[in-house]
Amino acid sequence: MEQAKIDRINELARKQKTVGLTTAEKEEQQKLRREFIATIRMNLRTQLDNIDLQQEDGSIINLGEKYGNKTKH
Repeated sequence: MEQAKIDRINELARKQKTVGLTTAEKEEQQKLRREFIATIRMNLRTQLDNIDLQQEDGSIINLGEKYGNKTKH
């Protein structure tokens, strides 16, 4: 997500706390928040898919290969 969008989210949050938001600004805020959350989930999923676990028998299992293909976000 671009820094300009994150800055806009923060700007709208500050405005909401002080003077309130118009209907259009509320819709924009919700859209930006949904996009932000989707980006966070995608980044987390990517990190989790790249984790390798070593089993007691010495074998290494990649979590992305084991669990990553079952659910798509």
